[in-house]
Amino acid sequence: MANETMEVQEAQKQEIAESDAERTRQRLAFVPRADIYETDDSIVVVADLPGVDEGSVDITLDNDVLSIEGHVEPQVLEDYCLAYAEYRQGDYQRKFSISNKIDGEGIEATVKDGVLRLFLPKAKPTSRKISVTSG
Repeated sequence: MANETMEVQEAQKQEIAESDAERTRQRLAFVPRADIYETDDSIVVVADLPGVDEGSVDITLDNDVLSIEGHVEPQVLEDYCLAYAEYRQGDYQRKFSISNKIDGEGIEATVKDGVLRLFLPKAKPTSRKISVTSG
C-alpha cells in the first residue's frame, strides 16, 4: 500500500512538472483524480474538483490537448482562527492528450457539487465515393 501511494504521489509531481505553461497564481496546484468511461459514441471523463463551480473552471482544447483548470478561493471564517488543518486548499490542473477520433466541436462539460463531467463525442466515421477525373 505504501509503494502504491508513493507511485501515485510521484506521478502527480511528474504531471505538474511536465506542464508546459507557467502558472500565474501563486497557489498550490493539485492534479485532480479522474475516471474515464467509453461508450459506443463518446468518451466521458469524470474528475473531482472539490470547491470548484461552473464559474471557476476553465477547459480548453488546443492542438489535441484538453486542459482543465479549476480555481478555488480560500474560505475565511470570521471570528475563527485555524488551529489545525488536514485539508489543503489549492487550484486544480490536468491535461489529457486526445486523438483525432474525438469531435472537438461537440465537447460538453458540466460541474455539480465539485464533480466535473466532460462528454467527448467520437467523430463520425466518414465514408464516401471519391470521383476521379482525367487531367
